Amino acid sequence: MELTFLDWSIVIVYLMLMLLLGYFSSKKNKTAEDYLLGGKSMNPFMIGISLFATMFSTLSYLSYPGETIKYGPVFLTGILAFPVASWIVGRFLIPQFMNMKVKSAYEILEIKLGSRTRKLAVLFFLSLRFLWMTTIIYATVDTAFVPIFNLSRSLVPLISIILSLLTVVYTTMGGIKAVVKTDVAQSVIMFFGLIVTIIFITSKLDSVQSLLDPSIYSHWEPVEFMIDPIKRMTVGNIFIMTLVWQVCTAGSDQMAIQRYLSTKDVKSARRSYGVSLWGSSFIQILLVVTGLCVMAYFTLNPHMLEGGGTIYDKADTLFPMYIRLGLPTGITGLIAAAIMAAAMSSLSSGLNSSSAVISEEIVRRKKKKNKDESSDLKFIKKTSVIIGIIVALSSFFIPFITGNLFDVIQKVVNLVVAPLFVLFFMALFIPFATDKATSLAGITSLIIAILIAFFEIFGISSLWIMTLSLLGGIIVGTVISYIDNKRTIKRSDL
Repeated sequence: MELTFLDWSIVIVYLMLMLLLGYFSSKKNKTAEDYLLGGKSMNPFMIGISLFATMFSTLSYLSYPGETIKYGPVFLTGILAFPVASWIVGRFLIPQFMNMKVKSAYEILEIKLGSRTRKLAVLFFLSLRFLWMTTIIYATVDTAFVPIFNLSRSLVPLISIILSLLTVVYTTMGGIKAVVKTDVAQSVIMFFGLIVTIIFITSKLDSVQSLLDPSIYSHWEPVEFMIDPIKRMTVGNIFIMTLVWQVCTAGSDQMAIQRYLSTKDVKSARRSYGVSLWGSSFIQILLVVTGLCVMAYFTLNPHMLEGGGTIYDKADTLFPMYIRLGLPTGITGLIAAAIMAAAMSSLSSGLNSSSAVISEEIVRRKKKKNKDESSDLKFIKKTSVIIGIIVALSSFFIPFITGNLFDVIQKVVNLVVAPLFVLFFMALFIPFATDKATSLAGITSLIIAILIAFFEIFGISSLWIMTLSLLGGIIVGTVISYIDNKRTIKRSDL
């Protein structure tokens, strides 16, 4: 089944609307602060939705149904970590960020420690977001667009570049205001798309009882509750991984901190973070239900599997495959637009925050006397364009990473999450932390993450990359800082 004229029309109309939102938002941007922080007066609810849409990218939209089909919905128990994350972030992190008058999160590190840590944080963040955006582009085009639009894989490079450039256009026009507005619109499309998919699949099944047939889930392993670094998926592992990811991301990622700073006060910032957690909870539940429905549909209709193989082997592509084969005309185009929305919302935020960091941390620091806001704004927009092109070209290397899409996210996208937060933890919560020790802590944390992700040291599961690299970095940083302070005291006594 091919996409019809109506399906293509819906996708094209969606893209045009995003460009229009960017155009109208551009009229309100007069300075770099307007472009990056929206004048620090943006609605906390919209900021919360934007934060959710940004962090919940196509990677999650595509990987969660596939993960559910292949391994079961154990990862959904990570939602139980959200209240703990909300308390930690709201109580200990957001107030510190809001009380410091900065545009870039990494200014905080130099104020607390020194320039060495700040430079390393910038390098970590840009690496993190480049890896993240690169994986988003590849996953969207290769895992979703190819099966949905029934395209040749030879077109993946061209489509990646087109999708990146379209996102660059509306992002550079409207800045954070355009990013937030399009994120809200794209969130609505994402939710609606999943709800419609669930309704249509259940209507095609003989009965809802089909979802309760034990044979459908026979390939799943029994649910285990313990905490075990060697096991891939247990309730304890998922809880810890989710909590660590939430705290590390909320406490060190420019994309998150930039949104807190776009609100007027601590209370508004906390509300924004809470809204993002509610949005994430709701869509994760919908994605699990979608995965279950898709699995039941293809189990009962194995002849619909294209190219042979089993449901287990094709887990990551079953959702996109159903979108093209099982949904009626028009709805297919709507869901395709929803997947595109998930990709573009994240990519636009990545472009905006990356250009902010490059502008504030690299260029502006070399031009301390420059007060030409118009010139700064033009430079930031040019930087976004360059980043978009680099990301599109870099996406060609992702196929070399092994594992299903969920594993690729852990190994590539989350590789630098904990090392970056280690720097902030040392700066904010270790009073005797030193610049040198904190930098060494960050580098140690990254080495641990790489050893687990790509060398599978001690057989440790990829879900433990962030937790163990976080603990290792903090321990190393604290010990070296303590030694440095002892040496300083001895020298002063001589």
